[in-house]
Amino acid sequence: MPPSYVHRITKYDPADRDERGYYIGTEDTVSDHGPVEAAYLAAIAAFAAASEIDRLEIREPAVTGFVPFGMEPPVERHGLGGLFPPALTGYHDGAAVSLPVALELVRVMLRDQGAWCRLEVGDEFTVHVGFDQYVYVASNRPCEAAVARTRELGLFPEPLVASPCAAEFDEAEVTEPADEEFWTRVRTALASRQTLLLDETYVRNAARWHRLTPENLDTVRAGLGPRALLTVWPDLNPDVEAVLAALPKEGSVEFVWEAQDGTISHTIVDDTDYQQLATLVADAQAACALPLYQDEHHPLLCAALPDSDGMLRARW
Repeated sequence: MPPSYVHRITKYDPADRDERGYYIGTEDTVSDHGPVEAAYLAAIAAFAAASEIDRLEIREPAVTGFVPFGMEPPVERHGLGGLFPPALTGYHDGAAVSLPVALELVRVMLRDQGAWCRLEVGDEFTVHVGFDQYVYVASNRPCEAAVARTRELGLFPEPLVASPCAAEFDEAEVTEPADEEFWTRVRTALASRQTLLLDETYVRNAARWHRLTPENLDTVRAGLGPRALLTVWPDLNPDVEAVLAALPKEGSVEFVWEAQDGTISHTIVDDTDYQQLATLVADAQAACALPLYQDEHHPLLCAALPDSDGMLRARW
């Protein structure tokens, strides 16, 4: 069960809303990177203190991708520099972070810097950041002192029945665990194909690509990120010119290619990018074009990594 006491925290005075609840006042919809932003963080800290929370779990982490989200321009490393290493180690579904780090993640989200996640403590506490500086805090305690503190900070805590950003547990698209049965199926496919392409999506909109062989499968498997989404495709095509020639006249695709040094890269392209793409991959030794749209998405296998106890907790 989700936490019972839900509050929407904003800088928007309810007196400045129309009959439909839409804000019609003069407050800006982006962060001031200053005292108002600091007030948001202090309010969340007050709710956490009232709930006796000092560590939270990152859920459904994302970084900006082909379609950026937010009103402000993305910044280098999605605003996560200083919080996580360059490879984003520690920023993954299920990672536990201290309250100070969680508050910095909220700051990144308030600034629309290119990263988003939910922050949760089971069914006890959760924080979500929505659009336009809307923050939702839910607790299994009423947190009256935190509500009063939020008002003292100049913000408006409004009780809700539920957060519109709450996780939809019944909408998971991937429910198969990458368990031993899954890896047996991968080995069986490799026995006939010899090489496969693996898309390891370790957070939403961020992926690492691997060419799997019977010889390197165990090594690649050992290095996969926690709770990663694994999508297995047929191998890259060594006839790169044929792949380029077969690109669709309309629509976008994900183009994946392997450089001469074995590095695998990917990009989203449409027909306006093809000339530049041909130059970019001129020295590639293999490539493929993958569909973006779900109804055209037909990989060989797709599963998510379970936790060490075998339970699948990732929400993909």
